[in-house]
Amino acid sequence: MRKFIPVNRPLIYKSDINAIIKTLKDGWISSEGPNVSKFENRFSKFIGHKYGIAVSNGTAALEVAVQCLNLPRNSEIIIPNFTIFSNAIACLKNNLKIKPVDCDIFDWNMNLKKLINSITPKTKAIIVTHIYNFPMQMDEILKICKKKNIFIIEDASEVVGQLIHERKCGSFGDISTYSFYANKQITTGEGGMITTNSLKFYNKAKNLRNLSFGIKNRFNHDDISSNNRMSNIQATLGLNQLKRINSIIKKRHLVGRKYYELLKNNNNIFIQSPFNSYSENIYWVIAILIKNKLLKINAKIAMKKLNGLGIGTRPFFWPIHKQRTLKNYKFYNSKNFKNSEYISNYGFYLPTSLDLTNEEIEYICKCVNDIFK
Repeated sequence: MRKFIPVNRPLIYKSDINAIIKTLKDGWISSEGPNVSKFENRFSKFIGHKYGIAVSNGTAALEVAVQCLNLPRNSEIIIPNFTIFSNAIACLKNNLKIKPVDCDIFDWNMNLKKLINSITPKTKAIIVTHIYNFPMQMDEILKICKKKNIFIIEDASEVVGQLIHERKCGSFGDISTYSFYANKQITTGEGGMITTNSLKFYNKAKNLRNLSFGIKNRFNHDDISSNNRMSNIQATLGLNQLKRINSIIKKRHLVGRKYYELLKNNNNIFIQSPFNSYSENIYWVIAILIKNKLLKINAKIAMKKLNGLGIGTRPFFWPIHKQRTLKNYKFYNSKNFKNSEYISNYGFYLPTSLDLTNEEIEYICKCVNDIFK
């Protein structure tokens, strides 16, 4: 292969471009355009929630969602230790304490037993983030949170369209968040969404994403918030891509299973299987974990080798307990995160573009198998 294969190529159709051109010609380019509300309504209906609130990105969605809970200062929120840093930012910017929970070594989501054992009377909410490819098991979490009056913020940014027992991810949260970044199932370039069944949260989130303009006097603001609006141009792209969400998911499955068949027999690495006991692998990323330390190859070394062969990669998330900006926060025991520390050093993911050819996938897998032989 002579051409470099990036870790992701956004798949933009001609119909996407035509829809945006029409929007530009119509003059509706700001957040006041009609496609914003259409996107909110159709996306929330797709998820199975009553209300949708479009925002500027997935991080903004989390920040607004946490602020909607209106928790007392220094309240405790449980988050994954292995996750995007946005989970922590959303809590800390709202003056709340985070309590990270370690992941499973081969599942990469929060370990359910450790999550349950981490709940205390101080716990006011849990950010349940579905990591990479498989969702969390929600049934037990829902039971406990209902019993203990704990809010669930469901971060379904990486698993849009995935099912748990025939129910869409995102539909379980009291309030749920999504990202439409370039590598997500559907993209608006940047952009995000909040969904909920709560009219109270819906009205609060709408206000918070729009500088909390006053009801009686527009410029006498009701709360401290930001401009996190989505533009009509972004919403137009999201709407058009949402039309083909089922075919996008189907293509992800095909790409992921091709990788799986070509890498599953390599005993030096681990790649997640197409199914677990309660869900289907959505293959948002083609993630591999180095199992054999005797090879003396960590993720950095492997990614450098693959880059030299024309293959783009990305490292796994860096765990919350290792974030240098949080070194002065003494709210967790850094010895309790062995799994997330290991996979952060030995995990990485491969190109996941929806337009990958079989030839490209075969070449990538050959290079991976040659490195880990």
